[in-house]
Amino acid sequence: MSNNLSLLVIGLLIGVIIMFLISKWKNASQQKVVKESSHTVVESIRKVFKIVLVEGFFNELYNFEETKKVLGFIPSTKKALVIIQAKVLIGFDFQKCTWETDETAQKIRLISFPEPEILSIESDYKYYNFDEGLFNLVSRDDLTRIQADGKKQIEAAAIKSDLPTIAKEQMRMMLTEVVQSKNWQIDNLYKISSGGGSSASKTKA
Repeated sequence: MSNNLSLLVIGLLIGVIIMFLISKWKNASQQKVVKESSHTVVESIRKVFKIVLVEGFFNELYNFEETKKVLGFIPSTKKALVIIQAKVLIGFDFQKCTWETDETAQKIRLISFPEPEILSIESDYKYYNFDEGLFNLVSRDDLTRIQADGKKQIEAAAIKSDLPTIAKEQMRMMLTEVVQSKNWQIDNLYKISSGGGSSASKTKA
């Protein structure tokens, strides 16, 4: 009886050891070794003097469609509906501004002043209703082109909006308040034109 009990205990111990070893082997085989490295190189540093004076939010519905003919006569069409949500920042680049100062008379005279620019566009793209032809699939190049064309539409909409005009008004107000706070005067404020926003220049976002 004691021999049977001893064999049973030994068998249980061996079973526990085997299960433990199997468990360790599975855990070891499932472990992943991930190595990541990152190297950031500063290519150039340039001082700028740009001021954001107004921001606008845009929702653009962009419809992409392209058809090609397979074997020269079988049409195959791919489509995509994209909603672009963008925040556009408009302001001025003071490096393009020319003025002269008269310390005796405590005056600043504007010689020339730039048009407001699109200084930044932050955009988000949401794709809906992909419809691909059997021989005409939406590729990565298509997605890149969709984003570029969609961004151009946002830029055009921002330039045609009231944002450039508002930016000019804000600039005139800001310069007047800053100069007068120092007991100076500013001449030729009309150089910051009050015309429409369609002539606003663009910069890279």
